[in-house]
Amino acid sequence: MKTNLIFVVDDDMDDLMLFQDAMNEIDSQIKIETAGNGVDAIKKLTQGLISQPDYIFIDLNMPLMNGIQCLQEIKKMPAYSSIPVIIYSTSSYERDILQTINSGAFHYIVKPFSFQELCEKLKKVLAMPK
Repeated sequence: MKTNLIFVVDDDMDDLMLFQDAMNEIDSQIKIETAGNGVDAIKKLTQGLISQPDYIFIDLNMPLMNGIQCLQEIKKMPAYSSIPVIIYSTSSYERDILQTINSGAFHYIVKPFSFQELCEKLKKVLAMPK
């Protein structure tokens, strides 16, 4: 299945730009929509301000609504509950990983240090069966 749209929720503009660059490297046809925090993400989804994404990537540590809270809200919405949600965070703590998986996350990615490693991790996630 072709990926057409990815929704990324992250309060760090540098991380957003790096993510967009990595996706462009992987497939320049993939469109990226963004939100700067969980509250903004939920608003965009509930008000239909973005098209139906194929994947949602959420940063774990954000102001207003953290990544787990955002994930839990998305999983309550029938229109979006089956979309794979990937937590994308600097945290490598096992409790964070387990909590997000137990909350319904499809996958958990620790933000890598290199651009090439980021591209490889994103390719692997996009290749996983949904």
